[in-house]
Amino acid sequence: MASMVERPQKSGAITFQVKWRQDGQWETEKFGGEDPDEGRAQAEQFKRLVEAHGNRWPHGWVPGQGFVEAPAVPGDVPLVDYGLRYVRRLNGVDPRTKDDYERDVRMHFAKIVHTDVRGREVPATICNLIQEDVDDWVRYMHAGERDPEDPEKWLRPKADPKSIRNRHGLLYCVVQAAIDATPQLRTKNCCTKTQLPRADDHIKEEMTFLERDEYLRIAEEIKDPDARLLADWLVGTGMRWGEATALQVQDLALNADIPTANVQRAWKRAPRGSKTSFYLGPPKTKKGRRMVALTPTQVAVLRRVTAGQPPGAYVFRTPTGRYWRHGNFYNRKWVPAVEAAIEKGLPKRPRMHDLRHTHVAWLIGKRIPLPAIQARLGHESIQTTVDRYGHLVRELDAEIITALEDVMSAPAPVSHLTRVV
Repeated sequence: MASMVERPQKSGAITFQVKWRQDGQWETEKFGGEDPDEGRAQAEQFKRLVEAHGNRWPHGWVPGQGFVEAPAVPGDVPLVDYGLRYVRRLNGVDPRTKDDYERDVRMHFAKIVHTDVRGREVPATICNLIQEDVDDWVRYMHAGERDPEDPEKWLRPKADPKSIRNRHGLLYCVVQAAIDATPQLRTKNCCTKTQLPRADDHIKEEMTFLERDEYLRIAEEIKDPDARLLADWLVGTGMRWGEATALQVQDLALNADIPTANVQRAWKRAPRGSKTSFYLGPPKTKKGRRMVALTPTQVAVLRRVTAGQPPGAYVFRTPTGRYWRHGNFYNRKWVPAVEAAIEKGLPKRPRMHDLRHTHVAWLIGKRIPLPAIQARLGHESIQTTVDRYGHLVRELDAEIITALEDVMSAPAPVSHLTRVV
């Protein structure tokens, strides 16, 4: 804690000294003037600043001078403008993703403000942004903003931890671009030390895993055989919706020694304002291009539904012969089936994407290694697989306990220093 000492001078004036220990050494700063009350107030305010900074010199404070504004950096621009410029220059990103990035910059970067050395909030620029500003922004997103006129309503609802991490990751890249720019606009990335909310900062599990009988209770409520076929495929292969519904007859190798489905395309959301809502593009990740091994039952079903179809025909089709649209399947097939199953006692309310999670849970239950699951799902990194599903790997607990018991209960070896008489 800092302390403040009043020191009368021979001239009759009074100075106020703020004193504290920083890194094992005493630091001091003096305040005074013609008005003792003003000097005392300045000293008390500075003391609070020192304590707020963890008993360290406040950021931007120059001993003996006070707060000194940093000179303007040539080329500095508002943060939102620089963020938009960065996003628009990205290569290898599909148009809809760019649209989403631009929306995040406009909606969320616009809420970032810079608090200057005097405690005033000013517009954030790519050069004046500091770590404290980023921390304030993250706290704002995590807490949300209530309507001051109606506390029961939200002006901006709380953001979930995953969304906060995604937005922060985009900000990190934008700031790093300013560091790598020519001429260089920054020398340090102010996002590197941000404490982000935990991805599992919630009570309810985000993913729902279905037991086999639970899935069957839902599947039995899907009366449309074409829709039931697609649901069985999603849970039986772990494919993403956009991958499964983009599968074509030419992607199937049903006569191979190990029959497979070749995932090489997926439905993508078109940019806003386009004439179409979706278009065919590459899978979500590079490793999303993969061969998915099929069971004999799946092969038999595929032979039946693809018989006589041309190579470019979609494997899974609506009763009218068109490819399935997510909203159509979700609203007319999936939701009614889940609601009907819940009315009959199903204790869970799974999303369609939970069929992919359920597929993984079933594989882990049969002791399939996580690297093999990573390849089957098309995860770019094994870390993604471990982070999402590692907590399900419980099947080896008995073997682990037995191994530890054998080691811990074995008699201690005789030391080679023991004298034999």
